[in-house]
Amino acid sequence: MRVLVLGAGVVGVTAAYYLQKDGHEVTVIDRQDGAGLETSFANGGQISPSQAYPWAAPEVPFLMLKWLGRNDAPLLYRMRLDPKLWIWSLRFLANCTPGNFMTNTVKNLRLSLQSRSLLPAIRQETGIEYDCLEKGILQIYRDQKELDKAAKFNDELAKLGCEHEVLDKAGVHALEPAYDSSPDKIIGGIYTSIDESGDAHKFSQGLAKYCADQGVTFRYGETVQAINKDGSKITSVTTDKDTYTADTYVMSMGSYSPLFLRPLGIKAPIQPVKGYSVTVPTAGHNGAPTISLTDNDHKLVFSRIGERMRVAGTAEFNGYDTEMNDQRAGSIRDTAQKLFPNAGDFSKAELWTGLRPMTPDGVPIIGKTPYDNLIMNTGHGTLGWTMCASSGQLTADLVAGREPTIDISDIGLERF
Repeated sequence: MRVLVLGAGVVGVTAAYYLQKDGHEVTVIDRQDGAGLETSFANGGQISPSQAYPWAAPEVPFLMLKWLGRNDAPLLYRMRLDPKLWIWSLRFLANCTPGNFMTNTVKNLRLSLQSRSLLPAIRQETGIEYDCLEKGILQIYRDQKELDKAAKFNDELAKLGCEHEVLDKAGVHALEPAYDSSPDKIIGGIYTSIDESGDAHKFSQGLAKYCADQGVTFRYGETVQAINKDGSKITSVTTDKDTYTADTYVMSMGSYSPLFLRPLGIKAPIQPVKGYSVTVPTAGHNGAPTISLTDNDHKLVFSRIGERMRVAGTAEFNGYDTEMNDQRAGSIRDTAQKLFPNAGDFSKAELWTGLRPMTPDGVPIIGKTPYDNLIMNTGHGTLGWTMCASSGQLTADLVAGREPTIDISDIGLERF
């Protein structure tokens, strides 16, 4: 079967990998000059089933009000005349109840655990290297009540297969030596050993090269202009350079997916959410974290990627604006330098910003559409790297007409 995948981020490339394993003739289209050059380029690096919970959490409405008007706020909501954003926001707030939060967490955890279990086989088969670090993720805390609350929540995740360990201050220092030279006043943490980290961009590039060697065609530097239909079928995709036909089409264009689905009559509630990251060279320094960290107070994640420290976070609702906000990116760098002053050469820090495709419930959209030959694999928010393998395998299952490897009955378009 001929399959056309739209988007060469980590999600689209991994889908192409599983599709070619099934023997399909696969073509991938992306407007960039290579794989993983947008959302997947400089993300936080975490493969984190333990943190697969959605942004739509019970405490978020209060935090949004608290941070309103602050340009350096972890979550920045820029008000504008956009009815689609207003509708999305109401749906988002409706998902901030404790019940919906847990329901959506369970959905994400199901995808995330499956994805993490598939990654070793991908590494073994392809031989790709992407600074993979199988040392787990440590969530750090500075308040005992917050740590106790998080431990209770993680006990619920443990029942679903995500084991963890609660550490006191000494336990954190023993696990992560970087805190020995840090002025940070931590009191404990939660360690999840099954989590991983790595460079999603290097993974995307390496896997794309492997797929190309296996016969997958990549059409880089081509911008999709229209998805063409006839009745209940997609007939072709038009780019600025050519028109492509296939038997099946896969939508993996991240934040840009709704723009091309809307003319088809498909309303995919995905909003672009702008995030920032800072990458600090660590060569010659010994104060950078050796494992991946999550700092809930500062809403930041830290990942060691080879001889680099990646620090990522913040969320900005500002449409499709991709301009660098030096103040927001600079605040991440400054916080990282304050917490880990000996981590690296902060004067050479590389700043990056990109859009993350967020649904109002924080769960991706994977499944069939009203069109017989169009499959959805998009809307992963901050979890595309965490969920890419399971999402790709499920996409291949749908294309082949197989029973999906895990339940996807509650993560399709129909839930909206």
